[in-house]
Amino acid sequence: MAKNISKANYDQLVDEITKEVMARFGHDSGDHDAHSDCCEHDNDGRCVRHCSDRVQKVIQNGASRVTAGLGYIPRDLGVARLIDHTLLKPDASAEQIAQLCREAREYHFASVCINSAYVSLCADLLKGSDVAVCTVVGFPLGASPPEVKAYEAQLAIQNGATEIDMVMNIGTLKSRDIKALYRDIATVVATCHAHNVICKVILETAQLTDEEKVIASQVSKMAGADFVKTSTGFGGGGATVADVALMRKVVGPQIGVKASGGVRTYEDAEAMVKAGATRLGASAGVSIVKGARGEQVSAGKGY
Repeated sequence: MAKNISKANYDQLVDEITKEVMARFGHDSGDHDAHSDCCEHDNDGRCVRHCSDRVQKVIQNGASRVTAGLGYIPRDLGVARLIDHTLLKPDASAEQIAQLCREAREYHFASVCINSAYVSLCADLLKGSDVAVCTVVGFPLGASPPEVKAYEAQLAIQNGATEIDMVMNIGTLKSRDIKALYRDIATVVATCHAHNVICKVILETAQLTDEEKVIASQVSKMAGADFVKTSTGFGGGGATVADVALMRKVVGPQIGVKASGGVRTYEDAEAMVKAGATRLGASAGVSIVKGARGEQVSAGKGY
């Protein structure tokens, strides 16, 4: 488990948060340069569906991944290595999970993202492949103690997970207990990193003010998270372009930003990437792909 934050780190944390809040989300010239550089790569990333040469340049420069759901088939198999193949619905069957894994194995997706009850199944079905297994902890409320989340992560890792998406404790943020919030995140991050596993922090942005989004993003970065993520998809709202842009500004280019919840169309996905997202969470992957091809699609629910 992570140790309590030291006074020196706590002072640094408060100082950085204060600077971000006082900059009023966009008026600090120092942050602007870093964000502009990051957006330059993200703008190239908008061509992921059509411009394989640009996509490869983005990958070489360290771009992270995008996510799509069941039924997604990429045009360029090089792009597949950026995709987390996702199915987190509570009624997902073992048959659907098996289909998810078959598609991931066939197209060499980066990972499958599933509920923790299916980690062992996915690890078995994907054994010997180049596809990672991602799962969620503290999902979807984030209200359990950090030790419980860390145990969830530890068990999932023992069962074969290699990426963890954790939901932060929203109540500690609302209480302005920064030390408790840091510990909530750092405890899970430490568990993940001890096993070389990626940790993403879900903020549930629909329930936060802009100031709280800044604080949560900054605390996640200070705690060593590999990504900040907008939403669970079950918290009364999903990703917005404004939230993604704000999160990217706060964390800079050093860590990833994942937009999830409400990404239903190719236009949604394109807007999120332009705003600074380096991964997208979507169960409406088929609709997004059809939209990229200019085909008529009906609106669906997106994770």
